[in-house]
Amino acid sequence: MLKRDSVFSLVTLLVVIVLLAVAAGTGIWIWKNQGEKEPEFRTAQVTKGDLIQAVTATGQLNPVTNVQVGSQISGIIDKLYADFNTTVTNGQLIAQIDPATYKAALMQSQGDLANAKATLELAQVEAKRAEELSKNRLISQSDYDKAVATLHQSEANVQIKDAAVVRSKVDLDRTTIFSPIDGIVISRNVDIGQTVAASLSAPTLYVIANDLSKMQIDAVVSEADIGGIETNQTVNFTVDAFPTRNFHGTVWQVRNSPITNQNVISYDTVIGVDNKDQKLKPGMTANVSIVAAQRNETLKIPNGALRFRPQETGETKKPAVSPVLSNAVAQASGGVTAPEGGTPGQARPDGANGGNGRPGGGGRRSAGQTGHAKGEHGSPIRTVYVLAQNENGKGQAPKPIQIKIGISDGVNTEVLEGLKEGDQVIVGQLVVGAAPAAAAPSNPFGGGGMRRF
Repeated sequence: MLKRDSVFSLVTLLVVIVLLAVAAGTGIWIWKNQGEKEPEFRTAQVTKGDLIQAVTATGQLNPVTNVQVGSQISGIIDKLYADFNTTVTNGQLIAQIDPATYKAALMQSQGDLANAKATLELAQVEAKRAEELSKNRLISQSDYDKAVATLHQSEANVQIKDAAVVRSKVDLDRTTIFSPIDGIVISRNVDIGQTVAASLSAPTLYVIANDLSKMQIDAVVSEADIGGIETNQTVNFTVDAFPTRNFHGTVWQVRNSPITNQNVISYDTVIGVDNKDQKLKPGMTANVSIVAAQRNETLKIPNGALRFRPQETGETKKPAVSPVLSNAVAQASGGVTAPEGGTPGQARPDGANGGNGRPGGGGRRSAGQTGHAKGEHGSPIRTVYVLAQNENGKGQAPKPIQIKIGISDGVNTEVLEGLKEGDQVIVGQLVVGAAPAAAAPSNPFGGGGMRRF
């Protein structure tokens, strides 16, 4: 009986051991299969379309000709003949300053002139008499000289009083304010009865715009973007008053005078605007988009393809590089050509690679250098990844390809060389059990970031 129980216990133990082994093997098999699951990639197609690279800025709408009408004399505003939005013509009476004070001053200066003329007549008579007496030696020479000097003083005094009369007339005329140009009154800064004081500066009575059918935008463009701005470039802009309407203009002038605001340098860009329908008002804020470059029906890829980098693996595919692009990358990485069978920028046994001892020569660059390689004509060279068949024939893996890029609109980038329409480029990667791959390792060609407008 004991022997039979021992055999039964032994069989039970063996069965348990076998079951545990099967369970462990199954777990290991499942774990290995999960670890070997192929990563999933998101791709986008290389397409053709239009691209617009623009510089954005803000500015203020202003009339092309804006005249501030002031007063050169002090006084009380007696009458106003123009108000806001009044259309005026050149020479039209628009304001009157109380002339009473200046009329009195004119009368006084005229009286002084008459007195000076009477004094001159008396001096002339005395000088003539002194001359006759001097000829007959009836008076001394000093008396004669005194009479002549008095005559000259009287003549000068008449000129002084005459000038005072002219000045009084001018001041009286300045009590009447006329419009200097044809236009429309934008602002009226005085009221009837208000006193204006012309001491150090002339007070402004009106602001008159010459023609509101043609206006300009004074846009403030940062120094980083001003290099792409030229005259006659097309401009699109919107204003808050009409958020759904796009207005158009043209760059008239890029002024050389810098504007400094909190250590930020910017430049005034003058944009001409046609305002025939009079919808745009002076002082409106314009959100400007200056078309710096435009391409029609060009190859383009999403910018996500330029940012994508695959997760690090044990093996890395050698990038597919054309001879032209290979030489360009070698020159951009410090003039180091690729070793035989290698890639541009690859570290050599003697450590003389294109940068700081790391493959790709992607070390720190001096000021003024770009963060990526450039082609023969200065076009940036970047790396994108496409799906290619694995060497073992099982599954697909990312394969790096060098391309030349052109302008970007912030969403898509122009492709000049390296891809064709219909190609699929990788824009993202999803791996089971891991976070999605973002922009991880550095560009295998030493490429850096590209500044976008």
